[in-house]
Amino acid sequence: MEVAEKNKLKKDTFPVGGMSCAACASSVESILSNTEGVNKASVNFASNSVLVEYDPAIKKEDLRSALQSVGYDLIIEEDNPSEVQEELQRQKYEDIKKRTLWSAVFTLPVFIIGMFYMDWELGRWISMVLTVPVLFYFGRSFFLNAWKQARNGKANMDTLVSLSTGMAFIFSFFNTVYPDFWHQRGIHPHVYYEAAVVIITFISLGKLLEEKAKSNTSSAIKKLMGLQPNTLKVMVNGEEQEIPISSVEKGFTILVRPGEKIPVDGKVISGSSYVDESMITGEPVPVSKTKGEKVFAGTVNQKGSFQFEAEKVGAETLLSQIIKMVQEAQGSKAPVQKLVDKIAGVFVPIVMVIAVLTFLIWMLVGGDEAFTHALLTSVAVLVIACPCALGLATPTAIMVGMGKGAENNILIKDAESLELGHKVSAVVLDKTGTITEGKPTVTDMYWEKEVNEIPMLESILLALESQSEHPLAEAVVKKLKEDGVKASKIDGFESITGRGVKASDASGITYLIGNRALMHDQQVSISQETKTIANNWQEEAKTVVYFSDDKSVLAVIAIADKIKPSSKSAIEKLKNRGVEVYMLTGDNQQTAEAVAKALGLTSFKAEVLPSDKADFVKELQGKGKVVAMVGDGINDSQALAQADVSMAMGHGSDIAMDVAKMTLITSNLESIPKALKLSSLTVMGIRQNLFWAFIYNVIGIPIAAGVLYPVNGFLLDPMIAGAAMAFSSVSVVANSLRLKVKEL
Repeated sequence: MEVAEKNKLKKDTFPVGGMSCAACASSVESILSNTEGVNKASVNFASNSVLVEYDPAIKKEDLRSALQSVGYDLIIEEDNPSEVQEELQRQKYEDIKKRTLWSAVFTLPVFIIGMFYMDWELGRWISMVLTVPVLFYFGRSFFLNAWKQARNGKANMDTLVSLSTGMAFIFSFFNTVYPDFWHQRGIHPHVYYEAAVVIITFISLGKLLEEKAKSNTSSAIKKLMGLQPNTLKVMVNGEEQEIPISSVEKGFTILVRPGEKIPVDGKVISGSSYVDESMITGEPVPVSKTKGEKVFAGTVNQKGSFQFEAEKVGAETLLSQIIKMVQEAQGSKAPVQKLVDKIAGVFVPIVMVIAVLTFLIWMLVGGDEAFTHALLTSVAVLVIACPCALGLATPTAIMVGMGKGAENNILIKDAESLELGHKVSAVVLDKTGTITEGKPTVTDMYWEKEVNEIPMLESILLALESQSEHPLAEAVVKKLKEDGVKASKIDGFESITGRGVKASDASGITYLIGNRALMHDQQVSISQETKTIANNWQEEAKTVVYFSDDKSVLAVIAIADKIKPSSKSAIEKLKNRGVEVYMLTGDNQQTAEAVAKALGLTSFKAEVLPSDKADFVKELQGKGKVVAMVGDGINDSQALAQADVSMAMGHGSDIAMDVAKMTLITSNLESIPKALKLSSLTVMGIRQNLFWAFIYNVIGIPIAAGVLYPVNGFLLDPMIAGAAMAFSSVSVVANSLRLKVKEL
């Protein structure tokens, strides 16, 4: 397509209805891409939506019709498409929940009758009546999806489920309604209603858990959108007016009061304050904002008031860009095709061919009882190949793995991340709040005065810092209060912008607390010893605060974001696993170097923005690495969405925890190597389960087909085939439970 034509194309994101698996997403993408006038279609299976690049001359109704013709739907309403999409997801989840619950209610009596009262004549009829709604109403989606797959020449787990349950029902129905057919041939007819309903119920439960995990992705976007206030205050002809966020335009003068969120991006034109920009930088210390400084939407003003000029509004703001990038990152990863679906894609056709061949061969060589033997053996093949164990192989291991994770303070929300964790070859760690505590604390305090004078001076220091609006003052106040210091009375408190504060005690002596520039401005002397100590602390990336009277420095205080005790050992364990570890931070180079040195890290990047973090993750993925991202803030959300495996700190922001697929409840970094080991054990369990699920088929299918008949006259009764299938399921569950006793 020519460049000029491409520029004319329109891009829209539409919610899609009717997608239930990765193959459905592929079908939707293929159908739309091949629709006339559509240049490109990209499906985000996680959010049930599709991004379509198309000729504006095409009617949206045509796109919808193209999908409706093959059983899907496209939501083309103009108003609040995200709300429509969210409502659709909610309805779908509620529908699956209701169907799973009712399937279980109807399945229980059928299971009890099938297992303990199999010879009860009336029980067969009760089971048949209860099985019909489970299969053809509550479980109808399996049959519909299998039909969709068949139309596209494909087979997946739904194909196997519908084929085996459908055949089990038809055979059981025949044996219930017309048992004399078998009695006349000297064979006792068995029914398999319980096998059919148990399969439907178990696999419906798996789909319910999957749908719940998918619904979490939209809540993260919703919370990001909630960071922007709905209304804002603008100044018009010197008067304050409140207007909706949608009405703001570039050039408007906006007023921000203490505690309010900044609504759009802009530049301060009057006033000053400190603004919490942790959503962008990840750093816990609010940033000073004076005339000419930039401010960003979604950040939170602290104690001061100021006015700023709107420079970027709507989709142009940094917050809107973060939201957009998180959405794109969530959609950019192709959904991992379930291992079971891949196996089913090969296994189903093979089983069908074997069943048909079994029937035909017996019809040709079976003699007088050809039809009886042909029917029994072909049904036995389908029953023994029944996917109950196959369907249980992954969910049981995953459920036990999730439980084991919870015991070790690892909350796993998505089975995909648990399956993928063992492949992780690179771990990217956010610094602030992940490697470090995430809040400034007093690490060192050096006094020049005699010990007996210190308590009185501490009281004055506490009084000064208690009235200061500087963010670091809180760290000093907390430390002094923990030490039991009580504030003394001070007068003439004065804040010196960008420098510090000063006040006088009852005797009229002036005291100051602030940075080195304040000491210089007030001509306060600093001893050589104090200078040396302060310089050493600064080399360790600590912030140094000076406390003095009007003549000389009395004390210096070091404030820093402490490294968590678990960080170093966790990083060493990751390295021992052969995993590369990287640190990213919005903090300055000096601080990043000091932290990296303390942890023995050689790979780190400083002064990075949220998009830089995501780009770094993408860069590692481009080198073929499976990347785990660990973070705690809104600024990490884009990188968390981009990563193959994402982990959030338990004390972090709700948005980070929503985007991440794992949450480390205690925020202890030792949980990271534990999570990777848990993944290895779980995947090993899944593979073992698949072995147990298939070993019965490998041995049982040929026997069911009658290979032993020419040797010793043995034919596998469908009932014994059913028992073998049940035993394979028991083996799978027992093997999964072994994970409970493993050490992480």
